[in-house]
Amino acid sequence: MKHIILFGPPGAGKGTQSQVLIEKFKFITLATGDLLRSEICLETELGLEAKKYIDAGELVPDITVIGIIKHKLQELCTVKGILYDGFPRTIPQAEALDNMLASREEKINGLFALEVPHEELIKRLLLRGESSGRTDDADLSTIENRISVYEQKTQPLIEFYKKQGKYHPVHGVGTIQEISDRLLEAVKNCCNGQHS
Repeated sequence: MKHIILFGPPGAGKGTQSQVLIEKFKFITLATGDLLRSEICLETELGLEAKKYIDAGELVPDITVIGIIKHKLQELCTVKGILYDGFPRTIPQAEALDNMLASREEKINGLFALEVPHEELIKRLLLRGESSGRTDDADLSTIENRISVYEQKTQPLIEFYKKQGKYHPVHGVGTIQEISDRLLEAVKNCCNGQHS
């Protein structure tokens, strides 16, 4: 089973491009927020554990999130690949994910980062704010803050995967099709050249 992470700042087009990857490679998206909600609804042991933290307004500990991902992977043993969405966000999460996958004799095949210049991100988000009515995309200072938080929190992750030789930058400017073509090529080269 292949494991890839799609990365990029707000406005980079991750939502659009993840759909392209899912259709092309028949991957399944693992969005940790959705997984947590699902486990809570099912009242599983891990879900009840997570709920305690969420109800207290705290972040769910990494060990619980990893447990939920591991549980989900056992259900998905026949899928071709997993596309991680919104996870990992920190080095400890990335290390925990590596350890959990190693216990399955699997690994992260690559982190694919959509790279878009700062000015272009702001332009896209403001346009999205106008067309979608999303309040977090309508205010320039909120947008600047979201991009800055992304840069601070994720830069260390990029370095983490660079050291493993798994970091793949993808030029994220152009038509949706042009960006998709670049991303698909990068994923294909990475996943075909590695055996998990």
